[in-house]
Amino acid sequence: MSATRVAVYAANPATTRGVSTKLSASKEKVVYANGKAVFIRDIANPALGVSYVGHVQNTTVARISPTGYYCASADALGTVRIWDTVGEDQTLKGEYKVISGKINDLAWDGESKRIIAVGDGKEKFGHAFMFDTGTSTGDISGHSKAINGVAIRHQRPFRAATAGDDNAIVFHQGVPFKYDKTIKTHTKFVQDVQYALTGNHFASVGSDGKVFLYDGKTGDTLGEFTESHKGTVYALSWSPDSKSISTASADTTVKLWDVETRQATATYTLGAGVQHQQVGNVWSAPDTIVSLSFSGDLNVFDRRTGAKPVKVLYGSQKAVTSAAPAASDTFLVGSADGRILAYDAGGDATPVTGAGHTNLVSALVAAPSSGKVFSAGFDDRVREVDGNSFTPAAFSTASQPKALAAAPDGTLFVVEVDAVEAVRDNQKVADLRPGASPTAVAVTGTLVAVGLENHKVRLYNWDGKAFQEAGLLEDNRGVISALAFSPDGTKLAAGDSSGKVILYDAQQRTLLTTRWTFHTARVNALSWTADSQHCASGALDTHVYVWSVRVPSKNIAIKNAVAGGANAVLWVAQQQQQPGGKARLAAAGNDAAVRVWEVAFHA
Repeated sequence: MSATRVAVYAANPATTRGVSTKLSASKEKVVYANGKAVFIRDIANPALGVSYVGHVQNTTVARISPTGYYCASADALGTVRIWDTVGEDQTLKGEYKVISGKINDLAWDGESKRIIAVGDGKEKFGHAFMFDTGTSTGDISGHSKAINGVAIRHQRPFRAATAGDDNAIVFHQGVPFKYDKTIKTHTKFVQDVQYALTGNHFASVGSDGKVFLYDGKTGDTLGEFTESHKGTVYALSWSPDSKSISTASADTTVKLWDVETRQATATYTLGAGVQHQQVGNVWSAPDTIVSLSFSGDLNVFDRRTGAKPVKVLYGSQKAVTSAAPAASDTFLVGSADGRILAYDAGGDATPVTGAGHTNLVSALVAAPSSGKVFSAGFDDRVREVDGNSFTPAAFSTASQPKALAAAPDGTLFVVEVDAVEAVRDNQKVADLRPGASPTAVAVTGTLVAVGLENHKVRLYNWDGKAFQEAGLLEDNRGVISALAFSPDGTKLAAGDSSGKVILYDAQQRTLLTTRWTFHTARVNALSWTADSQHCASGALDTHVYVWSVRVPSKNIAIKNAVAGGANAVLWVAQQQQQPGGKARLAAAGNDAAVRVWEVAFHA
């Protein structure tokens, strides 16, 4: 048995209210930070995503070198890591502690040798250094408050501009970089500054809604762009030919400007409200602009077409907490911010629309009879998903729901703090109080399994109106954290907080094996193949295992599968109706990305 990773569906960028989010691009790919990870996302093919999880603190910005061989990424405690983007090893080239605080931006020089990193430090707000040795290449000074942006002229003689919360832009000569002058064009925070690829000009944007143009060699102010934005301008980006710039603003618009005339040539309006504020921006190809909404959506514009995005790239911003299959090769994932996304066979994600959850989605389950999907959230609601939208009706739970299971007769079993509620058509049918606090639930036919905090699994027969006790399973050694019946209804897998998965005979109520014990932390999710011969488990230890029923001692180990821990595993495409077949397994968790492996089983 073996597993080969075939796709990484990237998370979307993390955003913070009132803060510019730095995007960068390289060869039709967008680069950004989310959580402790850095993602390189292919605009055309979502399966070609790359994730880097080498940071131990939350990442803030990432930029690929002009050569394309290395990526520099920075985090909230002032560390910059330079790593190889060629190949899958992501070899670390260097790690440097550059300032004693959050890094807000960094920039490469045109030779891919020097980096300037800036942010909110204690002793200093910026540092210039060689990427391979960490040796200082000058002094970044002149600001009295945190620096928000930095840009380096790609041609010699090198120049650098930094933009800060002191309403100032500081122009530096180089190399070595040293203070030249302070430019006071903006009246509020300066959010971003960028050099044109030709090096002839650089531009700045700020909270005063204004855009200014400067000479790239001398730093002299050339003028202000007319028809400025009506809100804070968070980001700007130059076109590859250095003749146009794009700006992203809190007034929910993206504007394109002609540099020679300093006039707006196009305005894209994304909507209204906070979620549509534009907080990031990058020009990724001659005619392609990518803008970031506060909601995390990446809007892709083609300046040759109309006033709407030609494509919107969706993904989770927060940890993925649950998953469930939907129609054909589509599957749904729920996240910690209450959002549910539907992924199709190609990896394109679309949000489930309508009145959804306002808090963490704790469970998703597909109903075996209707094909609908039900969701439970920490907003104490159980909702129904029909296609790509929520139905208007919802069921209010008595307490916070933790798990769901759906029976063939349309009954939904909801695990709460001290009870299991049986719900049908958004009406409570019965409830069960098993003595100990319930933690997990699974159902096959009329047999319901309830996992408990006292390390036991209780079995009940369900007649559509009431529970009748049918057995007790006592071989787990930890709190039951996940339960799953095999599709044929003959086996029950029970994962617990100690990392063990115990396999039971569901009909005889007997133990089958205790050999599925390689996890070292809580098992969060279980998923069976369609032929009931293999079970996948995902755990807090970041690993995913595929277990064999025929040969319990054999398994497929996918180590470090999900950074931060796997919360969901799901078989998404299966062709293994005979030994030696293959299937695709998706896993997701705390880094908000979805990864897919092709699993080859034993012949």
